[in-house]
Amino acid sequence: MKIHEFQAKEILRKYGVAVPEGKVATSAAEAEEVAKSLGTPVVVVKAQIHAGGRGKGGGVKIAKSPKEAGELAGKMLGMQLVTHQTGPEGKEVHRVLVEQGLDIAHEYYIGIVLDRSNGKLVFMASTEGGVEIEKVAAETPDKILKEWVDPVAGLRPAQARKLAFGLGLSGDAFKNATKFLHSLYNAYVKTDASLAEINPLVVTKSGDVLALDAKMNFDDNAMFRHKDYAELRDLDEEEPLEVEASKFNLNYIKLDGNVGCMVNGAGLAMATMDIIKLAGGEPANFLDVGGGANVETVENGFRIILSDKHVKAVLINIFGGIVRCDRVANGVIQAAKNVKIDVPLVVRLEGTNADEARELLQKSGLELKVASSLEDAASKVVAALA
Repeated sequence: MKIHEFQAKEILRKYGVAVPEGKVATSAAEAEEVAKSLGTPVVVVKAQIHAGGRGKGGGVKIAKSPKEAGELAGKMLGMQLVTHQTGPEGKEVHRVLVEQGLDIAHEYYIGIVLDRSNGKLVFMASTEGGVEIEKVAAETPDKILKEWVDPVAGLRPAQARKLAFGLGLSGDAFKNATKFLHSLYNAYVKTDASLAEINPLVVTKSGDVLALDAKMNFDDNAMFRHKDYAELRDLDEEEPLEVEASKFNLNYIKLDGNVGCMVNGAGLAMATMDIIKLAGGEPANFLDVGGGANVETVENGFRIILSDKHVKAVLINIFGGIVRCDRVANGVIQAAKNVKIDVPLVVRLEGTNADEARELLQKSGLELKVASSLEDAASKVVAALA
């Protein structure tokens, strides 16, 4: 689950992570009042959307007076902010964060994520703050420091000092940075986060260390331990079809292609998308209907997939392990009769009672093509696009 910058900062503040003073506003007048309350000569007005690159898109502005802050907020609110992460359609700005201006001496990057290959959390740090870490990794990988944290021991003082030294910090900045790193690690673990990214982390001329920007994502599987976080979810920032799919416990992610995919199992779904691309097509979505593909799940899956106007063909690829293929076939037949399918449909079923399932599909009277293998299914669905 993703949250906004202002929400991430509120959470980080609870765990002792230093962040600038600020408050969210939903109108120009409110933004002006917030700027007045901060009492600093300069404030920053920041559009709140779930995407990076806001500054380049005009979503981060400096105001030298409360009145100017209100004016800037008025222009941002309601605008379609386009960044390299939003796509050309952009995202509408519904709120802005008004924060105190800081006397910045230098900007850095700090991030925590799970390194699955090592089974440990890894701290990433760089002197290249304010730049996408992917760009730093591609162009100057030697500027990224990494420190793996043992899940039992946690972040050790020596590791925090090593990272601070690696960034070239000294004096008060060094002490404040080590404290910052420990607090950030504690916040990451206690909140069951899947990502914590501070970009930029700033050091002021007085030696203070603060999170000028903050991005946090949470592990959906741990949300039962953080039920209060549900209210932080902003459905306006999510793909409508993904929100709709979540109501039926379907794992759906919208993509840019034109071949709708309905598969059971994440691994098989990934393989299905890969082979569609290998055959010359482009998957329109990732959709995992789970182990028990029945009439209800297949029907809901059809509705979600076909709601995407870019879908020109649908491929169903189900492995009958937990559930028999003939039961899946009956589910597909019934669901197809309940939902108007006006695009080519290719079905590949493999596993228990696969032969019986293929016979049921062929005798169903429905306009569909039965595939004998994954390669055959990909070839048929791509050919159907022509």
